[in-house]
Amino acid sequence: MDNPFDNNEQGNQAIRVLGILEDAGLEAWLVGGCVRDALLGRPVHDFDIACNALWNETQAVLEASGIRTVETGIAHGTLTAISKGTPLEITTYRIDGAYTDGRHPDSVQFTRSIQEDLARRDFTINAMAWHPTRGLLDPFNGQADLRARTIRAVGEPEKRFMEDALRILRGVRFASQLGFAIDQQTASGMRAQASNLKLIAAERISHELEGLICGEYVHGALMAYADIIGRVIPEVTPMIGFDQKTKYHIYDVWEHTAYAVQYATPDPLARWATLFHDIGKPSTFTVDEEGVGHFYGHAHEGIPLAKRAMKRLKMSPAFIERVTTLVRYHDCPTIPEPKYVKRLLRKLNGDPELLRALCSVKRADSLSHAPEYQSGVAHAQAIEDCLDLILAQSQPFTVAALNVSGKDLLAMGMPQGPHIGAALNAMLEAVMDETLPNERDALLRFAREWWSKRETEIKQA
Repeated sequence: MDNPFDNNEQGNQAIRVLGILEDAGLEAWLVGGCVRDALLGRPVHDFDIACNALWNETQAVLEASGIRTVETGIAHGTLTAISKGTPLEITTYRIDGAYTDGRHPDSVQFTRSIQEDLARRDFTINAMAWHPTRGLLDPFNGQADLRARTIRAVGEPEKRFMEDALRILRGVRFASQLGFAIDQQTASGMRAQASNLKLIAAERISHELEGLICGEYVHGALMAYADIIGRVIPEVTPMIGFDQKTKYHIYDVWEHTAYAVQYATPDPLARWATLFHDIGKPSTFTVDEEGVGHFYGHAHEGIPLAKRAMKRLKMSPAFIERVTTLVRYHDCPTIPEPKYVKRLLRKLNGDPELLRALCSVKRADSLSHAPEYQSGVAHAQAIEDCLDLILAQSQPFTVAALNVSGKDLLAMGMPQGPHIGAALNAMLEAVMDETLPNERDALLRFAREWWSKRETEIKQA
């Protein structure tokens, strides 16, 4: 294996640190994900080094060479070196002890053998090491599994997942990101130990799920491992295999969703919202006299289900609110004309990026319908084109964008109180309807007339 990091500054720094360690009589290798991704020709961002020295020996060598270090995980032999701004994790070769909590080893035993260190790793494709002169070390045939596009556990699969159940979700995440199949024995071991996912911290599960749903091959992963996803998001289980009984759909609710997630913009907001957009369908399903299925109110019913799942996964309240807002409006009809799109923007708290995410959800949803019922794709694009026009022309869709403020209304004699906000909102509605120009004099005239009518109503009440 030639040097795959020639044009990668981070990789150059990693090789520099390897050289410093070995010039001091130590042994060190690049290990794990950086080796895997380099062999696949994928971008490499994180570089991990394994070394036969204890962390304090490594620290002494690096500090003597002018490289700053940070003690990030010394209980497990991990030190972070900062080489010309590049952080590099350096971990002592180790053998893990028993995993009685199903996540972390009770103890670690440091070893002088890189082979023993690689033997403790999760999958063969992550159990390779590389050195600029010694080349590739691949004791578990990880390179062959890369060529075969296979994810295979190192050693006995069920034992590997019994040690750390998070590896189960890591396997599905790799399947989603790489488009690989999981070896049959490995998949069986994952399923046999899936109940132990309850032992894993919600934040760690959430992190793995996010990487999974943002993967390039997410449809295949969601379909093949729906039962595992259901272990950590049980709210989606009723969707699996649920026949929609309508001409608009050729897939059940779960496969429709899996395709939609695949088609959505690969960012967390759009992908989470798309995963949950139809979660309310099973609980709202009805069949009419002709045997046609309907899901009236499914968006509304999906909100508490999505919220419950995301709260359990310890997502931030702000992110949960954004995702559930997209679930609420994902099938909301909108005329792709500026005045209607501006009204939708107001419902989305004046957030253009939230509207773009909504268009992504709508587009993905439509692409996952039966081929003859995908008109929503062009409709979503027309809404986004409208948004571009609104932003390019600085058309107002929030009170803050009006060319008057509450202070101006107070100065013209309107009393302090809720009338100020009501007047500003009335002005904005008129401006968005294009019946009132967003010009100061015209806005103030409108405000005077509005307040005069309101005063009369108050006196007559």
